Amino acid sequence: MFFRGRILRSPDPKVRLMLPPEFRDILASRSPEGKAMLTTYDGCIVAFPMPDWKEFEEKINSIKNPPRNVRDFRRLVIGGAEEMLLDAQGRIRLSREHMSYAAIDGEATLVGQGPRFEIWSPARLTPVLEKSYDDVAQAIADAGIDFGF
Repeated sequence: MFFRGRILRSPDPKVRLMLPPEFRDILASRSPEGKAMLTTYDGCIVAFPMPDWKEFEEKINSIKNPPRNVRDFRRLVIGGAEEMLLDAQGRIRLSREHMSYAAIDGEATLVGQGPRFEIWSPARLTPVLEKSYDDVAQAIADAGIDFGF
């Protein structure tokens, strides 16, 4: 099961975000206790089911004598990580730090990304979705993937 699609949501006054049922189901299947790790990257909040996060964190921390750019990446991603628990109503809490980093001050767009999902400010996401991806189409074709267009 993978996270897919884009869904617009509004955090409640306590800064909790209701996940759509399909996202809740996927999170529960990948992390039975309903735990997720939220972190910062690419100008948005990235949510990993806890087992996937643990695997990622072990791999990134296993790099021996990392160069400065890898250490800075870890500062952003691991330093920005916060554990969240899905509540009984299917909500996750967003911290003020995460909201500030992602420039979310009202509505938020959840974007499925396969094994994880992202939480974007709609204003930040729109230009990302509107740019040309001709170079990516070629990279995908070079990898032997037929996108059919």
